Amino acid sequence: METTVTNKTLEKLKYDLVRAGLVPYETIEQADEIATAQNINIGQALINSGVLSEETILKFLEAKLHIPYVNLDDYTLDTACLKFVSYSDAKRYRIIPLFKIEDTLTVAMADPLDLFAIDKIIESAECSIEPVISSESSISKKIEEYYKSEAETVGEIFTGENNTDYDWRDELHSEDLSDNHIQKIIRAILKQAILEGVHEVTFQRENDGFTVVFKKNGEISEKGNIPAVLTSSFVAKLKVLAELDPSVSEVPQLGKLYFTVDDIEVVASISTFPTIMGERIFLKIYKPPTLLNKIITSDKNLAVVRNSLAIPGIILVCGSPLSGKTHIIYSLLLEAAAKDGKKNIMTLESIAKYNLKGVNQCELNENTGFNMDKAARFIEFQSPDLIYLEGIKTKESFDYFSNLVFDNKTIIMEFLANNMEDLRNKMSFSDFETLKSLISCMIFIHSKDSIEVFDKSTAQKYLA
Repeated sequence: METTVTNKTLEKLKYDLVRAGLVPYETIEQADEIATAQNINIGQALINSGVLSEETILKFLEAKLHIPYVNLDDYTLDTACLKFVSYSDAKRYRIIPLFKIEDTLTVAMADPLDLFAIDKIIESAECSIEPVISSESSISKKIEEYYKSEAETVGEIFTGENNTDYDWRDELHSEDLSDNHIQKIIRAILKQAILEGVHEVTFQRENDGFTVVFKKNGEISEKGNIPAVLTSSFVAKLKVLAELDPSVSEVPQLGKLYFTVDDIEVVASISTFPTIMGERIFLKIYKPPTLLNKIITSDKNLAVVRNSLAIPGIILVCGSPLSGKTHIIYSLLLEAAAKDGKKNIMTLESIAKYNLKGVNQCELNENTGFNMDKAARFIEFQSPDLIYLEGIKTKESFDYFSNLVFDNKTIIMEFLANNMEDLRNKMSFSDFETLKSLISCMIFIHSKDSIEVFDKSTAQKYLA
């Protein structure tokens, strides 16, 4: 999950922009609303709207704060100073060390009045901090350039043909003393999960470390333990790879892990949750979306689905947990984007599993108040043609998004049901009457090789 995007410096000085005659008061108020809705800082909102250039804002800050501005485009950092600021802190606080003279470390910051960030760096670097102002984009570019080793993904995983007896513990017990041994252990666990067709992996805290648990088709199996002496390093490395804060364990975090399996890009969502025994870490692996015609092979059924993607209505994708609902939905989104590049396709998800070309994917973020309710109030202003909604649970949300069909929207929803009888029982409640009447297509996933497609009349007759 993305952290809150703010710029304390510009928040404190935004009305000074008005007093300096750079923008009218009304523009600042509008930029504030845009920044909140889009989870960007107010400076970026002003730049995106063309009201002010980035250079104008940086020069204003330089004059107002008497802090020098440094253009990082052609700047060469002292790499020996990178040890004073971790990769995760650099990303989180938009800060990068430039050089150190005696006991003072000079750092480039996009937000030089962020005292919390400065205190955090002083604590970790154990020296005084001298900030200079630089653009957020140039700092991000330098971070990726100079922190390559820490910014890397898990790496490549090759399954091969003779790995039926593969055990990740062979890597655990190897005599590897290199700095990336923990990363190799993570890669080995993921490799075994892929080989065994497992999509859910849990790291359960026990007295003697972490128990590695695989879950497949509802069945749970323990796959060994990560000893207590390695747990801190294991959690820290896993969080850094998922761009989470390794120093935070008291609150839940949500992130993504990228890796490659036999030249195929794979994503895993990572959820951390505090318990009385310590953090519990849950990992869910998502395979890349497949072309729709590879999943739905019947020409008749494929025509029903494609027609539903082109007209107002609700496409309901049903199945049990881990049945592949998300996989099919992503294939539907790819199909819609490929068929009509002019459509505004939007998603509301807890976490985007893949970056889909031609699709505006939006991640909900409870930390910033960007939840489903808030998204519902703002999404209509984006004028979407097709919306995918993940995990709707309340009657109000069902009714609201169902009613968007009357505004000529196509809605893709998922619905949890273990089998067809379970689906009918759940849909028999009066809460779903509006939704049922607007279904244009229903897809039920019985198994990987058994997918049933219902057109409008068949679906409504079945659910009546």
